[in-house]
Amino acid sequence: MKRKLTYRPDGTFTIVQFTDLHWMDGREEDQQTRALMKHVLEAEQPDLVMFTGDTIYTGPVREGELPCQDPQQAFRDAIAAVVEADVPWAFVFGNHDTENGVTYAELMEIAREHPRCLAEAGPAELGGSGNYILEIEGTEADAGTLLYMLDTGAYSPLEQIPGYSWVRQNQIRWLMEQSARLNSGENGPKRPALAFFHIPLPEYLEMWNTQVCYGQKHENVCAPVLNSGLFTALVEMGDVAGTFCGHDHINDFTGTLHGIRLSYGRATGYNTYGHEGMMRGARVIRLKQGASTFDTWLRLEDGSALLEQPAHSPASGLDR
Repeated sequence: MKRKLTYRPDGTFTIVQFTDLHWMDGREEDQQTRALMKHVLEAEQPDLVMFTGDTIYTGPVREGELPCQDPQQAFRDAIAAVVEADVPWAFVFGNHDTENGVTYAELMEIAREHPRCLAEAGPAELGGSGNYILEIEGTEADAGTLLYMLDTGAYSPLEQIPGYSWVRQNQIRWLMEQSARLNSGENGPKRPALAFFHIPLPEYLEMWNTQVCYGQKHENVCAPVLNSGLFTALVEMGDVAGTFCGHDHINDFTGTLHGIRLSYGRATGYNTYGHEGMMRGARVIRLKQGASTFDTWLRLEDGSALLEQPAHSPASGLDR
């Protein structure tokens, strides 16, 4: 944690979450994505931008379409709006970033070419790449805020387990150790923390089925089949106030489960599937120094700020 962020003089800190850009080659849809990002950056003036995975798309395409030919350049182009805005930024990997033609290490190297990039490869012995921690520096009266970044991987490595990968046990142990270490010198409450990753946890669906949530769910919660216990660890750590993911492009709901607020971002990229009437956009997170809670809203492609979303009651039935 050599690089530190700071709260503004008014005690606020704003994060913009871009997710699932699916940038490929600068085609028309990619340019729409760039225009949206520029608008959001101008409207929100964030202190940090977080990309929560699938920044580029290197997976298979439909017959007759061209796949991503130059993933390295695609990544540079995808982040260009943020680089040009001179805003600190960081990212976690998604399942489509490194499917073909590029590796974790190569994309991280490209990211680190940019002086405002705060991402790190993280410990090599952990699952995936890009497990690291950022700190919003506090004051003598306030210990500041921690931002945990985790790689949720791509696809299950086990033949008998279908679907997506899961956060591994060594990542969870590392996270719990770091949380304990970073809070060890405090006599009072632990400093608040947020966690960012790409694939939602199974508890996102549990929350939708059992708690009042706010926002939309137009597809299944595409969590891994195996529950490796990350959410339990977050609860036991006692410092994480909220988590933010992407992956499911037409889910954007937020709610609270066992004291932790679980939120989807709003899909940003046009070069991927969507839902009629559901505009692309970004999630905005506003922290207040000294507070363990945060405010969050959506900034949409038409320029509006969606400050409140419709409530979903679990009484309306259970999903799977």
